[in-house]
Amino acid sequence: MICLLLVVAVPALADGTPTKIVVHARAKDAKFIGTSMGGALVRIRDADSGRILAEGLTRGSTGNTEKIMQQPHMRYGSISEGAAEFSTTLNISEPVFLTVEVLAPHSKRQAQVLAQTQTWLVPGKPIDGDGLIVEIPGMVVDVLAPQTHSVAATGDSPFEIRANVVMMCGCPLTAGGLWDGDKLEVAAIIKKDGRPLKTVPLKMQEQANTFVGTLPSAAPGVYQLLVYAYDPRSKNTGVDQTTFIVR
Repeated sequence: MICLLLVVAVPALADGTPTKIVVHARAKDAKFIGTSMGGALVRIRDADSGRILAEGLTRGSTGNTEKIMQQPHMRYGSISEGAAEFSTTLNISEPVFLTVEVLAPHSKRQAQVLAQTQTWLVPGKPIDGDGLIVEIPGMVVDVLAPQTHSVAATGDSPFEIRANVVMMCGCPLTAGGLWDGDKLEVAAIIKKDGRPLKTVPLKMQEQANTFVGTLPSAAPGVYQLLVYAYDPRSKNTGVDQTTFIVR
């Protein structure tokens, strides 16, 4: 069952006909963004005035894996049944042009992407069922090691670089799985004292979502790491950054 949370629901543009609109946030090359990732923040505006008419989070599951990712999609066929959505009803007396903004995933601010689309909503003509499906590109990358602003000695080398990578919906990366971590390019671009130093590849581990590489040695200085994940098939990309100090 889908649970809906309306953070804001502005009553009406004018006395008119209650008209439903449903919005889904779908991660690129993956499933729907729902409760497990904190949802996606949906904000519906009057396109002309910018006034917020409704706002809230998508709630529910990531959806049916087989239907979304493995079965052929037929025209007019639904892929969102049982998946997370944001739903609201606007009372309108005439067609209104809407801007629909989607910010996701809500629980991972460093990875959030803002996507938007626009549509007309006509009185008594609901945009329901699959409604609007807004694609959210990216991957959630978290640098786990080295820890932010940690201090190490040159004698502590080699230095492990460890990152956690998941799809924007939280779908897991595993070796040879549906989201195949072995097919991703994951690497750390390293700078020392603001100057490019080297790029270290990170390899998929047995533990899901985990990628590890090694910086063999490091002279004293301030190091900046930008870890990226890139899928050469879908062109999907995610990034996280951190710093550490060697004395």
